[in-house]
Amino acid sequence: MNFLLALLPADTRKLITLGKQIISALDTAEERRNAIDQGIKMLSDGKITPIEWTQWGKVLGVFQIGKK
Repeated sequence: MNFLLALLPADTRKLITLGKQIISALDTAEERRNAIDQGIKMLSDGKITPIEWTQWGKVLGVFQIGKK
């Protein structure tokens, strides 16, 4: 995988690294799929509303203070 990443432009590598770090904090494959699906959905129109940010934060577990 790292070999393929090295072939990509720097900005694309950074974006992939960011995405991997965001979902790596999630515990299950289902949580990761939900986070990815929600992120793609909120970006579909090219705009992200504050409500969409909040919904994605919930999917990512940002609002589960004290659980982990």
